[in-house]
Amino acid sequence: MYGLGIVKGLSVTLKHFVETFLDDIHWFGQRNSLATFQTKQGLGGKGMYTVQYPEEKIAVPERFRYIPFLVTYNNDDPEYPGKDWCTSCGICAKVCPPQCIWIVRGTDATTGRPKPEPEQFYIDIDICMNCGYCAEYCPFDAIRMDHDYELASYDRTGNHIYDHSKLTKEIRYWQAIAPTTAAEEMAARGGYDQTDTQKMRKKAGLPASRPGPTSDKPEAAPVAAAAVIPNAVVEAHPTEIPADRVAPEQAAAVSASISSTGSATTAEGKPIVRRRGNAGKAATPGATPSAAAPTTAAPAAAPTATPAAAALAPQQPTPAAPPSNVAASATPAATPEPSKPPAADLNKPATVVRRRNSPPPKKD
Repeated sequence: MYGLGIVKGLSVTLKHFVETFLDDIHWFGQRNSLATFQTKQGLGGKGMYTVQYPEEKIAVPERFRYIPFLVTYNNDDPEYPGKDWCTSCGICAKVCPPQCIWIVRGTDATTGRPKPEPEQFYIDIDICMNCGYCAEYCPFDAIRMDHDYELASYDRTGNHIYDHSKLTKEIRYWQAIAPTTAAEEMAARGGYDQTDTQKMRKKAGLPASRPGPTSDKPEAAPVAAAAVIPNAVVEAHPTEIPADRVAPEQAAAVSASISSTGSATTAEGKPIVRRRGNAGKAATPGATPSAAAPTTAAPAAAPTATPAAAALAPQQPTPAAPPSNVAASATPAATPEPSKPPAADLNKPATVVRRRNSPPPKKD
């Protein structure tokens, strides 16, 4: 029948028109929520709707292509921070249909030989046709197609020619916008690192690739924290305890007492007085010094360890006792020391030694 197709087309239009109002009633009061936005953009959306751009943006597919960008290692990579994946081979510039890519290969300042790093890299985004040939032919996965399509500006002469600094983005950015593609490329490479980096690692005797942005150096063993000094020792000797051995609450209490009174005090507020030998004692008024007698100086006593020094000193291991089955004869006998002559008495008169044939001394 003539005109049946027109009636069917108009019926579809009328169906969408009715479903638009029914869908608005269904999502009444929830229009601005993220779940509503994702449902209306998916296959479950019904009716006709308008995206309020730029407040609302339709999610682009993972394989969406726009201006290319250069992939680099992450800036916080422990082994290759910020290193370019591009080796300036020039394949992308050769296969580019509109010829919008310019590359200047870097050279070694010492030898003058070329090195696999781009010194300059330019792309004219006004000429780029977003075909993706550069990303398809790159053997090092160093150039990929971006999802950023909002690139309009008022100056197309300088702003639309992207240099190396504008084109470089970290590998984590590519893994965020295209996680499935990034995982497939990683499996094809045989690891996380770029293929040229894998060759360098094999020459250095390292594994071909890392599982991720990790370090090849072994992790250092954690340093055990020093034991905290007891409160009694800190209160008695506040100025002799290192700061790293004092708990925060102890340090705050000691510093508060010193700043308020000018000297260290205990928890009860009593000043701490430390005595260091007899030199610090004041002379008693009215006391007369006794006559000095020629006496022999006594040996100095061994210094007694203070509680602070005892707490800070490392504990020495106790020597193990010898086994009981060792014969007594195995231990060498101690050699007796030769006896020393008795010390001379300085108070006795000196003994006069005379010869037999010598005349007696003359008397005055």
